[in-house]
Amino acid sequence: MEKVGGRTLRVARWRWDMPGDHPPILFFNGIGANIEAVAPLAEALTDRPFIMFDMPGVGGSPEPLVPYNTFTMSWTARELLKRFGADTVDVMGVSWGGAMAQHFTLQYPGTVRRLILAATSAGMVMVPGKPSALSKMANPRRYVDASFMEKHFRTLYGGLTGGKSEHINRLTPPTPRGYVYQLLCMLGWTSVPMLPFLKKEVLIMMGDEDQIVPLANGRILEALIPNSRLEIFEQGGHLFMLTHREQTLSSIRGFLDAPDRDQKKAA
Repeated sequence: MEKVGGRTLRVARWRWDMPGDHPPILFFNGIGANIEAVAPLAEALTDRPFIMFDMPGVGGSPEPLVPYNTFTMSWTARELLKRFGADTVDVMGVSWGGAMAQHFTLQYPGTVRRLILAATSAGMVMVPGKPSALSKMANPRRYVDASFMEKHFRTLYGGLTGGKSEHINRLTPPTPRGYVYQLLCMLGWTSVPMLPFLKKEVLIMMGDEDQIVPLANGRILEALIPNSRLEIFEQGGHLFMLTHREQTLSSIRGFLDAPDRDQKKAA
């Protein structure tokens, strides 16, 4: 538990003191999702440090007293990085966290080396998902009722459904206020005006059967971000990182380990 700017947050770090040449990965999770939901990804990336935290009212972080926004939460994340001595990071975000990852990168470009966006959009300027999936996504029963999650897993996440029981067992329900404040954080937010000025190298990963954030949103991001590329996961739903684990890991490593653009030009 770390107290930053008046907020207490549950923070998880992996391999933080491990010697190496790779910058840490700062990860922003999906809405209502706790650290454990992404822990397998952090554990699998064995060659680099990894840091993430539960948003207020989610997982082990105490319930927020006042709302927050993308600016204040990006500042909080940056203060955490400074506390742990990380001057440069690679940033990754999934779904709701993909929007936070975009905002953090735009707010602190000097801190970010590369950016990975998974199953996400440019905010309010987006192609919406299927109503049947969105209505169940907004229902907090998906966190507290395993049978509800089991019944609607394909509607919620589409594509392949391998590993769903393991995923369901890792989820902890957010508090009602924590969940609502996360929703309010992105109210009216969009990255569209700023994305053409984003100079980072960006990997966009999308599932072609995502019913919550359709593939078209990834194409919009690719069109707006100058130095980006889109990777499409066939039969991938909103949780393609779970169902396409090896492809996800290979894509992340390949992108983060590739030479910088300047090095490629010199070669």
